[in-house]
Amino acid sequence: MKRIISVLMVMVAVAIVVPLQAQIKFGVKGGLNLANTLSDTWKDKANADNYTGFFIGPMVDLTVPIVGLGVDGALMYSQKGNKLGGGTLKQQGIEIPVNLKYSLGLGSLASVYLAAGPSFFFNFKSDDNLTLESVTDKVKYENAEIALNLGVGVKLLKHLQVGVNYNMPFTESAKAGIADKDYTSEAWKAIRGKSFKTKVWQVSVAYMF
Repeated sequence: MKRIISVLMVMVAVAIVVPLQAQIKFGVKGGLNLANTLSDTWKDKANADNYTGFFIGPMVDLTVPIVGLGVDGALMYSQKGNKLGGGTLKQQGIEIPVNLKYSLGLGSLASVYLAAGPSFFFNFKSDDNLTLESVTDKVKYENAEIALNLGVGVKLLKHLQVGVNYNMPFTESAKAGIADKDYTSEAWKAIRGKSFKTKVWQVSVAYMF
């Protein structure tokens, strides 16, 4: 019993000390979304190509210096999408990533970090028009998407963070061809009713105050 009480006391002490030791910084984060999203069917039938968008918004970073662990989060306006049939399906919305970070110091001026965690994306738009082989129909976006973030980066001069992140979706991004009609387009026949997931590489820069 004494040992159990001792362990509990140590856990309580750690729970109290760690937040006191944590460093909390606020900043601004921005960068590029490099989308590479679609299946072979979409690439073959819809002439799919990559789309480059951007993201920007406030960020908070909490780090425990002694153990190198931390958490960061952001609330960002974000663009991502696909180039299809000579046009662009551009998703615009709010992105909220929350990452667990592990930092390895390289001295007082720099450190390397690994990051992982969920990302939530909320679409502003419900659909877009897509024209393939002179036939136009709707592509309907999901209201919300959930993805896994995996990233690596560096912290420089106590204020600057530069990172590369892969956003791997768990949920579908959109579904094509929601109209109830006969298609004269072979491309639409191939993708009608099919969903796709938007996979994104992100390159980011953050400045912490």
